[in-house]
Amino acid sequence: MCWPDLTRRPRPDPDRTFHYGSDRLQVVDLWLPAGDPATCRPIVLMVHGGCWQSSIADRRLMDWIAADLRADGIAVWNIDYRGVDRDGGGYPGTFLDAAAAADVLRDHAGTYALDLSRIVAVGHSAGGHLALWLAARHRLPGDSPLATDDPLPIAHVVSLGGLPDLAAVEASPDNGCGTEVVAQLVGGDRVDRFADTSVVELLPVGVPIDLIDGAQDEIVPAAMAPAFAEAARAAGDRVVMQRIAETGHVELIAPETPAWAAAKASIRRALSSATPFE
Repeated sequence: MCWPDLTRRPRPDPDRTFHYGSDRLQVVDLWLPAGDPATCRPIVLMVHGGCWQSSIADRRLMDWIAADLRADGIAVWNIDYRGVDRDGGGYPGTFLDAAAAADVLRDHAGTYALDLSRIVAVGHSAGGHLALWLAARHRLPGDSPLATDDPLPIAHVVSLGGLPDLAAVEASPDNGCGTEVVAQLVGGDRVDRFADTSVVELLPVGVPIDLIDGAQDEIVPAAMAPAFAEAARAAGDRVVMQRIAETGHVELIAPETPAWAAAKASIRRALSSATPFE
């Protein structure tokens, strides 16, 4: 699939939009399933990709899978953030935005009967990195400007064609995002620039991780998911890796594909697990 195969189809609409800052990208869309509003709804925290650049993609790239989850009875908290190409983005702004967008979910959970006991984070491409990073925030160095005392707990991460090891991205000229964007994201020549930004430096994340990628993905090099899985398992994390045949980067977030079917199965397993935090 090419991007227009996804983006040119009719676009569904979210149910609510919330602002957590003054920039037009400091927003979150809430997708609410039909049914009794008094029933506590399972929720997915969704993070879009786009090579950490707002000019490439924003949260609306995830609208079709967000609508698909909503139709299946799962609420979606679809966050946006300023990319490295926006004023205030880069380091630390992109990370602070993602964190603020996640944490503000607490302010609205009661009103919309959203179940915070088991949040599944789902991220695509660069959003896979940020979804994993959000789950790993409790591991941030205490002196990092990104650290916070009470990050929103995430119980499971599903990364779709993610880029969690930023040093590997910077060292891989064959990745579809390029290498220069990493310096903008992590703070240029900052000392220990990967210590609070790259997920592989924060291992163990401490929650189960599903890595789903496409066998024909031309954006994310094939070696990245296995290398991260090996490092995460060595650190003690539980990782399930699935490589989907006849699948590129776009298919990972197209609702009719085998890749998204695999992702939904992972989400459902995570949401139905009896123990909130493993």
